[in-house]
Amino acid sequence: MLDDKSLLMEMLRRMVRIRFFEERVIQMVERGEIVGAAHSYIGEEAVAVGACLALRDDDWMTGNHRSHGHPIAKGGDVKRAMAELLGKATGFCKGKGGSMHLADFSIGILGESGILGSAIPTAVGAALGSKLQGNDRVAVPFFGDGASNEGAFHESINLAAIWKLPVIFLCENNQYAVSSSFKKMVASENISDRAASYNIPGVLVDGQDVIAMYEAVSVAVARARAGDGPSLIEGLTYRYHDHSLGLNRIVRAPYRDEEEVEQWKARDPIKIHKELLLSQDIATQAEIDQLEQEVMQQIDEAVEFARESPYPEPSALFEDMYANPIPLE
Repeated sequence: MLDDKSLLMEMLRRMVRIRFFEERVIQMVERGEIVGAAHSYIGEEAVAVGACLALRDDDWMTGNHRSHGHPIAKGGDVKRAMAELLGKATGFCKGKGGSMHLADFSIGILGESGILGSAIPTAVGAALGSKLQGNDRVAVPFFGDGASNEGAFHESINLAAIWKLPVIFLCENNQYAVSSSFKKMVASENISDRAASYNIPGVLVDGQDVIAMYEAVSVAVARARAGDGPSLIEGLTYRYHDHSLGLNRIVRAPYRDEEEVEQWKARDPIKIHKELLLSQDIATQAEIDQLEQEVMQQIDEAVEFARESPYPEPSALFEDMYANPIPLE
């Protein structure tokens, strides 16, 4: 087992940061302060945190519509993340992206996308760039079980395998694509089994165990940096909330039973990690409490920063475009 206290505590810090951020987002959506779609990452924190801590800051990452956890796990600024959700000019994308589109090239976050599977080819393109430039940067596209049925996934993983590109395809199997169980939508027993079709390693990991995720991704990263090509990692996890906040007002019929939800909540990734830290005398309860207080203060400051930040000027609508088709004068 890992014995690096600073790393183990950072795992907890980032998971708690995601959890507190998402809990605040839920409150703000319910009050109408955040408008538009928002997808909670609560329950899946160990997948992104374990994976991202196995990466360097200059490694690439892409995400999906469930988009807050990935950039926070990669070390993104929660102030800028919250500002983006409120559509403010100080946000990651200057208030133009919103909940499903966060990016920060300075730490390798190429962006998230609300279009299912669409960011997977982006990561493969970044990996191709790394290979052509002769550096050892790797790329990690995060995607769900639903996206593993998209053509973009299969086309991307096939191309990456042929060219031996440094990509770690990371499937967050949270059991459901909106309200459809992956067991009814995927022919293979596990999504990681699909790796055999492309002659690359496929690894099934307990996605509620942040250490297991870190170790599995570390192996895949080392393989990719050595020029041995891509891997497919499947983190078995679970989202505690519906596909998107407020979906229960649209999808009335229950698609999962409460017993299943409670079984997964009993294996909460943060709870599991805290119990390990305490049982192995790696951290005391006082240290954990202090960490949580510090993170809560960060989230409070992020909300205040976002609320006080200005909205973009109307003229900003025409900035950051490939072309300006409408003259301003």
